[in-house]
Order: sequence, then C-alpha cells, then structure tokens
Amino acid sequence: MLPWLLVPIAAGAGAAWRAFTARRAERDYASRNVSTPSGIVAGAESFVLEGTNGRAVLMLHGSGDSPQTLRYLGERLNAAGYTVSAPLLPGHGRSPREFARVSAAAYTDASRAALDALRSRHGWIGVAGLSMGGALAAQLAAEAADVRALVLLAPYLAPTPEVTWASRTAPVWSLLQPYLDARGAMSVHDPVARSASYAYGIVAPEALRALLATAEGGRAALARVAVPTLVVHSREDNRISEAVATETTASLRAPTERHWVAGCGHVITVDYCKAVVADLVLAFLARHAG
Repeated sequence: MLPWLLVPIAAGAGAAWRAFTARRAERDYASRNVSTPSGIVAGAESFVLEGTNGRAVLMLHGSGDSPQTLRYLGERLNAAGYTVSAPLLPGHGRSPREFARVSAAAYTDASRAALDALRSRHGWIGVAGLSMGGALAAQLAAEAADVRALVLLAPYLAPTPEVTWASRTAPVWSLLQPYLDARGAMSVHDPVARSASYAYGIVAPEALRALLATAEGGRAALARVAVPTLVVHSREDNRISEAVATETTASLRAPTERHWVAGCGHVITVDYCKAVVADLVLAFLARHAG
C-alpha cells in the first residue's frame, strides 16, 4: 500500500512546485517592467501615429512580444505620411498569467477589430506583420478585399521541430513547469535593442497552441492573397531557417518581392538591419500605394 500512499504526496509536491515556479516567473517579469494603471507594461502599449497622406498601415507584432518591436518602422512610415496603427495583441504586454490564457481566435479577432478601426477612416490600407504577426497579416490580406498591400517581416508560418515537440509534450511538462524558456538570445543581435525588449521570454502551453494554430492559418491563407506582397527575411534568423522561409512562402501567387537581410536575428525590425528593412518597406509601399 505504501507506493499508493506516495502518489497524492508526489502530486501535491508537483502542484506546489508548479505554483512556485509560476510565481517566480511572474515576479521576474514584473521586476523588469513597470505596469500602468491599466495593467499594461509601460512601453509595450498599442500605438497610433496619425499620418497626412490618407493611407494607413496596420502593423502586427509577434508572439510573446509587443508593438515596441514595430515602433522604429512605424515612425519611419509615419514620417513618410502614413497613419500607423500597432495594436497590442491579447495576453501580451501584461503578465505571464495573461499570456498563458491566449488563443488563436483572440488574435484574429483583435486583428480584425484593428483593421475595422482603420477602414472607418482610410480608403487605402496596407497590412504588415512581424513573425506571428505575419501569419495574422496574411489572413487579413486573404479575407479583406480592401487591404491593398501585404508586408511579411520574418513571417512565422511553420513551427520548428523543437516548438512542435514542446507543444506535443506540454501535457507532461506543464504538470511541473507552467512555462518554458523562449528567449532565444540571438533573436536580436544588437545588445541595446535586446535590453529594450518587453518580450516575455517564456511560453505556456496555451500560448504555444495559439502560435501553432495562427502559423497554420497564415500559411494556408497565402494562396488566397491577391495583393502585392513584400517578404523580408534575415539570413541569420535563429528561428526560421532559409529553407523553411523559402518553403513556407512558396504558395504565394500574388505579385511578390523577396529580400534577404544580414547581420540580424529574427526580430529584424529592431536589430542592426532595422534601417534596411524600413527602407525596403517604404520603397515597396511607394510603388503600390498609388
């Protein structure tokens, strides 16, 4: 009978350890950031930059990150006259607890709502997405007839084997560990930009499932995209290999421009190549925003 008596003891110890590690991760994130009265971390908020040329660009950030990764590009676009809207996606920029409750449906609903807000005031709209935001942007471009251009920046359209494994084994590891480390030190080569990030640096089972479902939806949408599309990847992307980057966007049938940048990791909008990326986006939009 003794082994059976140990089962509830072990289960209780496991639950206690899980609760302890959850609190530790949440305290760590809170210690590195300052929350506003709304509960959103200062600096990670949504932002809107009003333009002057009557055209607007919706910009969508990646999983576990924030609109801060799009601020530089947004300011460059705004200086060229575009209205820029970069919403904070559900569960992001708040606390790991919020991130642990996200869903792919919530991401797409929030993206559609942000697009609706822009279309009420602008006749020309482009959509740009970074990483998982690229998968969301592809879905909007495929389903919304008034989206006129699509920009995919290091789009996350297929999981790595490691991410797939983590998602499949989540029912096991999550019994003891509520979050996995997802920092990826080489996602940003520039140490100054890396230190300015509001990314969680961890991922929970629900967040993993939301990422995989969003990536799958974005990849499936590419074949239905009809508007001019820009695709930019880094040759040193630590999350998306050149082969995967090429293969996952192969179904695009729309007029497509493809560019590779170097000297930066996955988050190409904040890293050393951010100016080159912004130049590419501005030139692309100038050719298609007539």
